[in-house]
Amino acid sequence: MAQGTVPLVSVVTPAYNAAEFVVAAIESVTAQTFDDWEMIIVDDCSNDRTLAIGEKFARADARICVTRSSSNQGPGPTRNQAVSMARGRYLAFLDADDLWHPRKLERQLAFMKEKRCAFSFTGYDIISSSNQRIGSLENVLPQVTYVDLLKNNPIGCLTVMLDREKTGGVRFPSFRTNQDFALWLQILKSGITAHGLDEILASYRIVANSNTRSKWKSARGVWRVYRSQQLPLLRTLWLYAHYAVRGTLKHFRTGAFAGDSAASHRSRRVSF
Repeated sequence: MAQGTVPLVSVVTPAYNAAEFVVAAIESVTAQTFDDWEMIIVDDCSNDRTLAIGEKFARADARICVTRSSSNQGPGPTRNQAVSMARGRYLAFLDADDLWHPRKLERQLAFMKEKRCAFSFTGYDIISSSNQRIGSLENVLPQVTYVDLLKNNPIGCLTVMLDREKTGGVRFPSFRTNQDFALWLQILKSGITAHGLDEILASYRIVANSNTRSKWKSARGVWRVYRSQQLPLLRTLWLYAHYAVRGTLKHFRTGAFAGDSAASHRSRRVSF
C-alpha cells in the first residue's frame, strides 16, 4: 500500500496483557499475501509489555497503528475504539493472541467478491499456548441467517470480514462478554446473510487459565444477548437450551472442551 492511500482492509485488534503472543499475531498480519491493509491495535491498559511491543512494530511498518485506552474498558469498547479509527471498506478482526494463516485476507476477499456478500467467516484451527494444534472448526456452513444464528453461533470472531459499504456502521454492543455474538445478531437481523468459506484460515488460541468462573460468565453473557433480542420468554429459554447443547457438542467436536468457547470470543484476555 502506498503511503497516504486508504487501505482496503482494516484489521481490528484489541489487546490486554498479551505480550506473550502479540508478536505472533502481528507477524501473521504482516505475512499476508494481500498487503493493502492497516492494523489498528488498541491496548486496553495492559500492565505488561503489550503496548511497547506494538509500538515497536508500528515504528517499523506504517500500516500498523497502536493506541491505548484512557482506562480499562473491556473488549467491546476496545474494538469500537479501533473501528472508529478504521479507514478501510472491509473490517476484519484478530485478537492479540490469535493468528491468521498467510492467505487469509487474499482468499476471503476473493470469496466475498465472488459471492457479493456483506459478511463472511471461515473455519479455524484451535491451538494451545505452545502453538500445538488441538482441534479445529471446519465443515463451515455455506450460509447463516438470523434465525440460524439464534440457535447456534458457528462464527469465530477472528475469521469475520465485513463490507461496511453493505453493512453500514458497525459498533459492538456494550455487553461485557459475547459482544461479537450480539453484533452478528444485530447485523443479520437487518436481513444480511453471513456466508461461510469452508477453509481453515486462522488459529484460535486457548490459554490454560480458563476456569469454571469464566465459563459461567460466558453463559450469563449469552443469556443477556438472547434477552436483548426481545423474544418471548419461552422462546428465549428454548433457544438458550439449544445453544448450550450445541455449544457442548462443538467443544467435544473441536477438541477444545477444556478451554473457552470460540463462540464467546474473547472474554479471558480483554475482559475482567
